[in-house]
Amino acid sequence: MTSQKLLLQQTVNHIHPLSEEDFEAFYALFKPYTAKRKEVLTQAGSVEKYLYFVLEGLQRLYYLDEYHREATLVFSYQANFGGVLDSMMNQKPSKYYYETLSPSIFLRASYSQIEELLTNKPSIEVLLRKGLTGAFSGILERLVELQCFSSEEKFQQLLRRSPHILQIVPHKYLANYIGIDPSNFSKLINSIKI
Repeated sequence: MTSQKLLLQQTVNHIHPLSEEDFEAFYALFKPYTAKRKEVLTQAGSVEKYLYFVLEGLQRLYYLDEYHREATLVFSYQANFGGVLDSMMNQKPSKYYYETLSPSIFLRASYSQIEELLTNKPSIEVLLRKGLTGAFSGILERLVELQCFSSEEKFQQLLRRSPHILQIVPHKYLANYIGIDPSNFSKLINSIKI
C-alpha cells in the first residue's frame, strides 16, 4: 500500500472505518493534484467541484468582503480533507476562497463521482455525514471562542487544539484567524507561556 493511500485510510478510519471493498471504491475516486504557493483552488462565486485530501502543504479557506477585508476561517494541512465543503455538498456558488499558502500535493475526487458512489455505498454516506458533523461541531466551538473569549483565551485554545500550528502557519494568518491585529499577535506570543 502506498504511503498516500495509507494516510487517507488512517484519516478515514479515524472518522468512520470502511470495509476494505468500500475503502477501495472510495480511494479509486481520488486522483493526484499539485498546486503552487498562493494558488486559489476555489473562487468565491464558483461551485466547488472537488473534495481535496491534503498530502503535503498548507491551505486556508477565507472570506473577502466588498472592502477587501479578509477573514481566515479554516486551515487545512496534511491528513485533512479540504475544499469549500458547503458549496460542494449543496452544489451552490461558494462565498469563500480556498487557497494554498505553500506548494501543495493533494488527492482529489470530483463531487459527481462521490455523489454517484453514495448511491451504491451507504457507508460512504455515513463517512461524509460523520466528517461533516465533526466539522460542524468545530465551527460551533469556534463561534463561541470568537464571541466570548479574550484574545489570550482564543490563542491558548488554538494552541490546545493544534499545538503544532505556530510552526506551520504564518503568524499574519493566525492573527487574522483569531481576529486580532498582527502586531498584537506578536505581543501575545511573547507574553504567553507556550
